[in-house]
Amino acid sequence: MQRNYWPSTEWQVADPKTLGMDAEKLSKLDPAIKSEYSNINGIVIVKNGYIAYERYYNGYGADNAYHMTSVTKSIISALIGIVIEAGYIKNADQKVLDFFPEYVPDPADRQKQEITIRHLLTMTAPYPFEDWHEPLDKMCMQPDWIKYTLDILGQKGSIGTFKYSTAGAHLLSAIITRSTGKSARELANEYLFKPIGMKEIPDHEMKSFGFEDLFGENVKGWVKDPNGNSTGGWGLTLTAQDMASFGFLYINRGIWDNKQIISNKWIRESTVMNPNNYGYLWWLREENGIFAYLALGDGGNVICCIPEKDLVIAIASEFIMNPSDRWTLIKEHIITAIIE
Repeated sequence: MQRNYWPSTEWQVADPKTLGMDAEKLSKLDPAIKSEYSNINGIVIVKNGYIAYERYYNGYGADNAYHMTSVTKSIISALIGIVIEAGYIKNADQKVLDFFPEYVPDPADRQKQEITIRHLLTMTAPYPFEDWHEPLDKMCMQPDWIKYTLDILGQKGSIGTFKYSTAGAHLLSAIITRSTGKSARELANEYLFKPIGMKEIPDHEMKSFGFEDLFGENVKGWVKDPNGNSTGGWGLTLTAQDMASFGFLYINRGIWDNKQIISNKWIRESTVMNPNNYGYLWWLREENGIFAYLALGDGGNVICCIPEKDLVIAIASEFIMNPSDRWTLIKEHIITAIIE
């Protein structure tokens, strides 16, 4: 895909009409957000490499960084791909316990010894909790999150069954650090964020590990655990434009300004449709002939990539319980505005 320019320093804005979008239909997006999606703080729509639409709400602006919640997982997925390509990790089928030689599992616990990086990426590793009922607060109260997660890993259920786990994504962050000697934050700044013009994430000291520090008002930069591992399943803050840049890198198959930042093979593997509708820490969706992959986070944070439409939608949101479904907004007000 040939590009006229790359938004390495700043995004260019274009008239939606010149990008093949119906400006009148797009104009209905603003009142819809204000009435039905009031916790949206920022939205950026990139079509054909240009910003077609950008709005901010609730006193926020383009320079504000927002807590991405589980969108962080898709960044971790990209970093795992980068680390494998650089040769620090053999491949996605390398065993998780290879990276924690000091951890001695019960010899009878055969299942734990068979769990791979791929199982963590695809949420198909077994845990003792029911799907969608992970006791994340329990992990956050431990002095050693990694040991706690390794202890519960493989305890119940069987390898291959989908079970969503934020602790599993945190293990991937620790694997990045064990294999490269850099935290996920440091690695991302150097090999992902800086090369595509995203803001560098500063290191913030964690003075305590209460709810506000880990999930609430005190979240800044990229949260880390008591041992200095960047949180793998949440805790990263990004601007809406930086969210769009990350999505844009993916729909360009990992290429940015003629440089391969993430391998095309990794992006293909990460986003190939499967019965779980979940790739390598990306949600997958196919509807009315349109295929999308999405980085999704609690409260309604979204990076939605629709490669065949050359479209990226970044939505930054304030956390609330049970927010209105973002896919409905995307489907009814953005996809329908594309002129075929």
